[in-house]
Amino acid sequence: MMETPPLTDAPLAPKGSDKIWSMLSHLSALLGVGFVLPLVVYLAMRHESEYVATNAREALNFHISVLIYALGCLPLVFLLIGIPLLIGLGLGSFVLAIIATIKASNGRCYRYPLTLRLVS
Repeated sequence: MMETPPLTDAPLAPKGSDKIWSMLSHLSALLGVGFVLPLVVYLAMRHESEYVATNAREALNFHISVLIYALGCLPLVFLLIGIPLLIGLGLGSFVLAIIATIKASNGRCYRYPLTLRLVS
């Protein structure tokens, strides 16, 4: 008889200020601190709260990926295709950060699309 694997998208039951730290991690680019805040939150909270660590790690991977994508678009600015790509990247990252923040406020962990999983 085969057993079904446990759900990986199950909520990690945030407690205390876990939701706030997770939401701040996702909103860090909008607050002007980029990937620094998720990195600090991840390093500080990874042994205390799996919920915060998962959200901060996901936000950190996303912000690093956006930085890499933006650096890849910079040479294309001279060909004029980089300008709309950078605008699309900025708008997309803004929308995805808002979605991730809403999910974190509901006690869920959001997995960003097209994100390089560099921090595990």
